[in-house]
Amino acid sequence: MSIRPLHERRTELQQAAVAKGVDLAYVSLLVDAFYTRIRAHPELGPIFERVIGDGWDFHLKRMKEFWTSVALQAGSYSGKPVPAHRRLEGVTPEHFRIWLSLFRSTLDDTAPSPEAAEHFMVRAERIAESLQLAMFGLPDLPKQAAGAVASPMSARARPKS
Repeated sequence: MSIRPLHERRTELQQAAVAKGVDLAYVSLLVDAFYTRIRAHPELGPIFERVIGDGWDFHLKRMKEFWTSVALQAGSYSGKPVPAHRRLEGVTPEHFRIWLSLFRSTLDDTAPSPEAAEHFMVRAERIAESLQLAMFGLPDLPKQAAGAVASPMSARARPKS
């Protein structure tokens, strides 16, 4: 088994996404449509508005960079989403369920193909799970100081020798 260079793997992933109908134009349409729904949502809208305020143009540009990087392996996003989301106040796991539901309905209404919708949804679910783990930890593990999640190999979980 040979190891292929990263640029070859990236090109292959990009071509597979494009074959599903995922391209820069669709990422832009998706982000604009999704955040229009977010802003209109009675629970999520105020959370986003409180943080973003009049910075929506910048936020939408960043989200297009983020989703282009996620969906097309473009490498155009260099932000740190976990610290940004950990600073949010009043966000609960239920908000993530709502976010995912709005994302899914936006995909259902706009995606150029079912494969494109699934391409994004799989990634959105992974991202939501990762952010929730960073923000809320695992249900059965106590949080440590500064909101860090206790390691699965903490003293209580470490095998006895």
